[in-house]
Amino acid sequence: MRNVQLGPPRRNGRFAPGFAPFPARLYTRGLFSPTFYRASGRFDMTNADPHELQKFSDLAHRWWDPNAEFKPLHELNPIRLGWIDSHAHLPSKRVLDIGCGGGILSESMAGLGANVKGIDLSSEALGVADLHSLESGITVEYEEIAAEAIAAREPASFDVVTCMEMLEHVPEPLSVVKACATLVKPGGWVFFSTLNRNVKSYLLAVIGAEYIAQMLPKGTHDYARFIRPSELAGFVRQAGLNAAEIKGITYNPITRHFALSNDSSVNYMIACRREA
Repeated sequence: MRNVQLGPPRRNGRFAPGFAPFPARLYTRGLFSPTFYRASGRFDMTNADPHELQKFSDLAHRWWDPNAEFKPLHELNPIRLGWIDSHAHLPSKRVLDIGCGGGILSESMAGLGANVKGIDLSSEALGVADLHSLESGITVEYEEIAAEAIAAREPASFDVVTCMEMLEHVPEPLSVVKACATLVKPGGWVFFSTLNRNVKSYLLAVIGAEYIAQMLPKGTHDYARFIRPSELAGFVRQAGLNAAEIKGITYNPITRHFALSNDSSVNYMIACRREA
């Protein structure tokens, strides 16, 4: 069952009453960050880019098609799931999946015995996640709410917090990292994955994946929002978390398989703990 927070930026692809989107050029990282929307007669703040939300909302019906636009996520999922479980031992743990989209990772973690809640700001994606949960018989609770909002409401409530392939799509990634640190219990685990920012990652993740191999829709990623491991490690420290491991992910275009690697030059993940 999905809970919906009042006053999010969009309702079925349309902006909420009283919300006027800013021009796309203002959403460049460092120039303009949170979007504003009116809720219950006042202005609230959500760390989200309306254009990013719409982009994924438009593809919501394709989330669970393993041969469509989200095919790379389906192929990557076993790798990230196994890595998360190797650190956090998911069975019986209370897990929050931030930026859950259509629920690919959320359902996988619940399938291992975790008590999972997934949150996202795309009502369309959450609708797909809800439906697939019913079809699969795997119970996941979904809610339309921002990471910062649930952190204010439920601090130190989760054994594990995951935020995978999400930081590069928000205006202020540090704000999300801090929310994750607030949400996890002392001694708990927080996991992030994102894309490094360098020439190689631009050529492979943007030019190669989106324009040549067409593994992803054109415009999926904004290179300016890619995050270097050193930058993410700095965010983690500022949030009061301790980085336990940074792991790269490589892709073999011949076998079409992802694998864990010590090469973090393109895709990488970071496992963090909050001190007990």
